[in-house]
Amino acid sequence: KFGFLKSIPHMTGITVGHVTQLVLVCLGLGKIFQIFPELQNILKILCAMYLVYLGYKIIGSFSKIKDDGSRPLKFYEAALFQIVNPKAWTISSMAASGFLPKDGNLFFSIIFISFVALIICPISISPWAAFGSGIKNLVKNNKIKVIIEFFLAFLLLITAILIVIE
Repeated sequence: KFGFLKSIPHMTGITVGHVTQLVLVCLGLGKIFQIFPELQNILKILCAMYLVYLGYKIIGSFSKIKDDGSRPLKFYEAALFQIVNPKAWTISSMAASGFLPKDGNLFFSIIFISFVALIICPISISPWAAFGSGIKNLVKNNKIKVIIEFFLAFLLLITAILIVIE
C-alpha cells in the first residue's frame, strides 16, 4: 500500500522483533506454554481477532490510499507485533525444538540460529513488500482492486478461523 521504500522500517521491525522472539523462545519462553497451555489458547484467540480486524481494514484500502489517514507500521510497532504473530511463534518454536542441541553449547547455538534468522527474515519479507507494492502500482482498475481487497480479506478470515480451530 505504501510502496517498498516506506515499508523498510516495517520489514526491519519484523526482523528485529522475530529474532528477539526467537532468542527468548530458545532461552526457555516455550516452557511457559508447557506449564500454562491456556496462555497459548489466549494468544491464538488474540491473533485470530487481530487477523479479522486486518481483514476488515484491508477492504477499501487500495482505493483509499491517500484519504484514509493510514500509514506504514513504524519499526517498533512491527517489532512488537511479533508478540501476537502466530507464524513467528511457530517458526521460533520449531527452530528451538529442531535446531538446539541436546548436549552442545546452548549459547553458541542460539547465536548461530539468531544470525541465520537475521539473514533469512529480510530475504523472505522483501518479496512480500515488493509484491504488495507491485499490486498497488500495476492494478489501476477499481473493480479489480475491490476483488483483490475482498480476496485478501477472505484469506485473512480463513487464516483466523484455522488458527482458532487447530
